[in-house]
Amino acid sequence: MDQLAVSYARELAPFAIETAIVVPGAYTKGTNHFPNAGHPKDEDRAKAYAAGWSADFSDRMQKALAATDPPDSDPTEIGRAVAAIATAPVGKRPFRTVIDPADDGAKVTFPVVDRVREQFLHRIGFPELLHPTGWQR
Repeated sequence: MDQLAVSYARELAPFAIETAIVVPGAYTKGTNHFPNAGHPKDEDRAKAYAAGWSADFSDRMQKALAATDPPDSDPTEIGRAVAAIATAPVGKRPFRTVIDPADDGAKVTFPVVDRVREQFLHRIGFPELLHPTGWQR
């Protein structure tokens, strides 16, 4: 999903449309994320996949991931971040905001990926796709 958002942002930049991507971490409070996360619709394929793992794998993984959510994490941080972005002046909004109390590495990896994409657009001669410009008819 992130790649689609980045692609749209780059396509819309020449039309003076600013994009802000919010990357929320998984919260166990308020959302009960892990038990309620999406499940495959193809139940036969899901069963075949699950059969390849030990019987308790899924439960152990969910518990391990849920344990990374600190006790003081607050999912309303996401709403506050969105409000701050929406009220920031045009041109001053961050391209990507990561709110991740579990610190799964997104705060480190996304800036690297974004920088590599920016360097690539410069290399192929399309730096105008990096930031919104004052497009007019």
